Amino acid sequence: MMEMTNYLNRQLAGVKASDILNFANFAQQIPNIINFTLGEPDFNTPEHIKQAAIQSIHDDHSHYAPANGTLALRENASTFLANKYQQHYTPDEIIVTQGATEALYTAIVSVLNPGDKVIIPTPTFPLYIADVTVAGGQPVLVNTAATGFKLTPELLAETITREGEAVKMVILNYPSNPTGVVYSPEELKALADVLRDKPIFALCDEIYSELHYDQPHASLSAYLPEQTILVTGVSKSHAMTGWRIGLLGAPQSLINELSKIHQFTITSTATVTQDAAASALGQGKDDALPMRDAYSTRRDYILATLDDLGFITVKPEGAFYIYTKIAPDLEQDDEKFAYDLAERGLVAAVPGSYFGPGGEHYLRLSYATSMAEIKQGMTNLKNYVARQRTE
Repeated sequence: MMEMTNYLNRQLAGVKASDILNFANFAQQIPNIINFTLGEPDFNTPEHIKQAAIQSIHDDHSHYAPANGTLALRENASTFLANKYQQHYTPDEIIVTQGATEALYTAIVSVLNPGDKVIIPTPTFPLYIADVTVAGGQPVLVNTAATGFKLTPELLAETITREGEAVKMVILNYPSNPTGVVYSPEELKALADVLRDKPIFALCDEIYSELHYDQPHASLSAYLPEQTILVTGVSKSHAMTGWRIGLLGAPQSLINELSKIHQFTITSTATVTQDAAASALGQGKDDALPMRDAYSTRRDYILATLDDLGFITVKPEGAFYIYTKIAPDLEQDDEKFAYDLAERGLVAAVPGSYFGPGGEHYLRLSYATSMAEIKQGMTNLKNYVARQRTE
């Protein structure tokens, strides 16, 4: 009997199942555990968005939408991006995707040829590495632990010089999952100067753009529009993870090509959810603000606890993750520490090494959970650390 898995796409051999999901599934089996693992907002979708979806159903919007998205949603997205971030995309320069995940896949598969190299600053969300690998590209992982978890222009230039003409893309995620760091306009301008006039695309995942705490969101697309492919959406900004609406923005000439992968992969995104997202980006353009304020309070509470316990943390300025270095007198194998913390301390935090080079000895905690849960989780963490220090 033939083993048919031997005849699958060979690139799949380079992709492993998600360590993050495996850990989260493990943690969920432990009674009374406080879960800081997944980036799932604990807020519900705002009421006006739900009502827009209900009205869409009553209006029998149950047929195929235009492949690149309804005009109403693309118009609202165009206005939202321009007013919020000075990102200027016409409705025809936007594709509505099946979540930001499909937008990333569409962009990566559209750009890469087998053997092309993609610069990915780490620690990073592993999805980028998997997509590049499946597309036949070569991920080039750049450890940014020594530069505050940011890709500096010096690091970028050095990597491009070292890797040569095979470099086709750099992937930037800001605010960052897992570190919560953001880039200032000056930092983005410096990166744009390195990339300008080189045949290298900048794929910018800005899904957390509405969750900035200490400065306005800035985008590389403002300084390098002709080489930038923008990915965003409403999952995090409007607590709509399950609605699966992403946005892909790029100059018209690129969108015409990117739409081929989108159309032949998805055909189109559900019409009802697009009508809901049109309300999110129109009537609900500021829906994220109260959520952002709540996240900021949660962040500060966790940071104070971690500081008291001797953990070392780069203060996150966006998203809803804290990336913290385990106190030096505790177990330094982050995977071993995280599993023991879950089993014996009833706190689930993802091992930092799951996010690539630079993540060793770190933990990632998502604070997209209620303050009551956070307070109990921090109490559990204090008790666990105290026991570890006396054993």
